[in-house]
Amino acid sequence: MKLGVFIVVFGGKSLPEALDKIKELGLDAVEVGTGNYPGDAFCKVDELLNDEKKLKNFKNEFEKRNLEISALSCHGNPLHPNKEISENHREVQRKTMLLAEKLGIPRIITFSGCPGDNENAKYPNWVTCPWPPDFSEILKWQWEKVVIPYWKEEVEFARKHNIKEICLEMHPGFVVYNPETLLKLREAVGEEIGANFDPSHLFWQGIDPVSAVRKLKGAIYHVHAKDTKINPYTTTINGVLDTKSYLDEENRSWIFRTVGYGHGYEFWNDFVSTLRMVGYDGVLSIEHEDSLMSGEEGLKKAVEFLKNVIIREPKPKAWWT
Repeated sequence: MKLGVFIVVFGGKSLPEALDKIKELGLDAVEVGTGNYPGDAFCKVDELLNDEKKLKNFKNEFEKRNLEISALSCHGNPLHPNKEISENHREVQRKTMLLAEKLGIPRIITFSGCPGDNENAKYPNWVTCPWPPDFSEILKWQWEKVVIPYWKEEVEFARKHNIKEICLEMHPGFVVYNPETLLKLREAVGEEIGANFDPSHLFWQGIDPVSAVRKLKGAIYHVHAKDTKINPYTTTINGVLDTKSYLDEENRSWIFRTVGYGHGYEFWNDFVSTLRMVGYDGVLSIEHEDSLMSGEEGLKKAVEFLKNVIIREPKPKAWWT
């Protein structure tokens, strides 16, 4: 396995400055945002697609530091009912695939998206219960008329451009938010659909990430290293569905934390071991969204923690059997 970072944590720095810092921390890989929600501060897709010299210089910045690009990330909502939003997100996603092809990277990371409740809707409608029956009808319409047709087209586009892995981050608010919904889409449109497995979004839904890893054997294409701390007092009163600001840490039911500050070594050792058990030996990409720590401090702590957890050497032959 390798240890990496989602480069957006270095916002405000130049690409060379960010990569120097990443190398200094002893990391192996970099996940690069190309637009939509992560922004494109370090990767201007149009420029790189249209200027071979800039593309070569971009690649060289990573190669001369012996850093791998683990994935290009364009997390967005390509199913947003507001056409201005969805069309923009779709365009960025396709350009991201084209850039990944030029760079020889077989994967991109994004969200599944979430449609509205009808063709004239203005806002996404995330369905979380089957009753009253309106909700079941909305869900059926979303999947049959919007979700599956769109992703079938995207998978075909990916196949034409050597993208083997469309890594969907299971995230509440979108139609793919847990293993069941990810596998539902994968079965409907193709094995190019897999997970960017981020345990932080599963913790607060009450999902055991280790069990989820087992369920998704063969469908995990990239992994985020991010933690969540559940507030046991608040959740016993209000549950885990929480619309308060992420900055209202004291009163929220849960908050995102740096790795190790939500769950300790027992969980992370088991998580990494189970990933290897099901065949994933790729990158653990640190994503920093801890509002209690600066990006620099949170990242340093995550790196120090994960260096004791990650399994680097190849799986051995069991000589004792």
